[in-house]
Amino acid sequence: MNRSLLFKLGAIALLILLLLIPLLMINGIIADRQFTRDNVLEDIARSSSHSQRLTGPVMVVPYRKTVREWKLNEKLNERYEEISEVRGRLYFLPEHFALDGQVQTELRARGIYQARLFHADNRISGRFVLPEQLGLKDNFADYRFESAFLAVGISDIRGIENVLKLELGSQRLEFSPGTQVGWLGEGVHVALPELDSKKPATLDFAFDLRLQGTEQLQVVPVGKTSQVSLASNWPHPSFVGNFLPSQRNVTDKGFSADWQTTFFSTNLEEIMRGCVWDQVCDNFNNRSFGVNFIDPVDQYLKSDRAIKYALLFIALTFAGFFLFEVLKNLAVHPVQYALVGFALAFFYLLLLSLSEHIGFAMAYLISASACVLLIGFYVCHVLRSVAHGLGFSAGLAALYGLLYGLLSAEDYALLMGSLLLFGLLGTVMVLTRKLDWYGVGKRKAVEPLQFDLEAVQ
Repeated sequence: MNRSLLFKLGAIALLILLLLIPLLMINGIIADRQFTRDNVLEDIARSSSHSQRLTGPVMVVPYRKTVREWKLNEKLNERYEEISEVRGRLYFLPEHFALDGQVQTELRARGIYQARLFHADNRISGRFVLPEQLGLKDNFADYRFESAFLAVGISDIRGIENVLKLELGSQRLEFSPGTQVGWLGEGVHVALPELDSKKPATLDFAFDLRLQGTEQLQVVPVGKTSQVSLASNWPHPSFVGNFLPSQRNVTDKGFSADWQTTFFSTNLEEIMRGCVWDQVCDNFNNRSFGVNFIDPVDQYLKSDRAIKYALLFIALTFAGFFLFEVLKNLAVHPVQYALVGFALAFFYLLLLSLSEHIGFAMAYLISASACVLLIGFYVCHVLRSVAHGLGFSAGLAALYGLLYGLLSAEDYALLMGSLLLFGLLGTVMVLTRKLDWYGVGKRKAVEPLQFDLEAVQ
């Protein structure tokens, strides 16, 4: 292999490295546009409502307890009884908790950016089972109980879209703002009718909650047994939280999912006791599950993933040029390599700018078609053959098609990429299986000729 071939390979390698500069600049533009989009989404969420998390209902029974303590009067050397009163609360979680939600999504736009909002129509029901004397076996007579209430934590109360009324038997009780429980955060509460605390009691409850939010809906399974069902028209759910659905069905028209938990898996009853003592309950509120309503592969993520393949894409194109040189005994100048490389780099800028207005799929089609036509026209003159130019263009179009498949795949991108590279390597090996690489550099290079359209015809 002589110096001319080494010089050509070195020049190609240097060009590939230099093309990293415009690719890095385009990658910076993608990151900047994505950052701007995220800020706009946050502004839309601030104007409407953020992600939502439902916690509760939790039954709260305030009490006043008489405390008797014997003390010693040191001056009189006499004992006396000191009586004081302390305030506290008893907390009860439902014996059974059920939520049935129907979720619809919609797009809100600000300029060229869009945010996905959801509207969840939830039917929440369950049962509280209160033990005899509210579980206080000792000194029950020292307790005086105040009106009990139910508290429901809602992370962003701006998303409540209906008047909340608790169905308690034949009664309809209106909710009021605020949970009145610090560790539950924002939400609502409703006062309950007077209870006979000496006897066991069972309270069946239900209420409807229409809730708006962005990106994510989560539920804390507060029941001793909890059943949650969600259905939506969103076809790309991402299930999040501490528990995955026990059953789910995802189609191109939407999804449905069911969760089932118990205190054995959530340990919420014990965690709640820690909340009462510490007044901090992140662990309680984070024992949740739900779904994300976001596009798993949006145009910015796809553009970012596409540009990660840019160096490989350019290297494969240059390898195709080089194969034409060695197999057809043609000469391609490094400047011609550079022009084709810049055309490939501009594809990603076209893709980003068009996808913000007409969607990624159509933007990809237009950008890829423009680059294939431009490079194909140029290569016909470089290789001095329409047939060779069309063949090169067909191979380039196939590469763009394979790249689109890689970008659209959420689970099979690595597999598809591996098969693509293996197939291309096999093609190169087959085409060069009889090539005398030691003699490549010794061949007399054919000087570039002007393209004669009449001669081709």
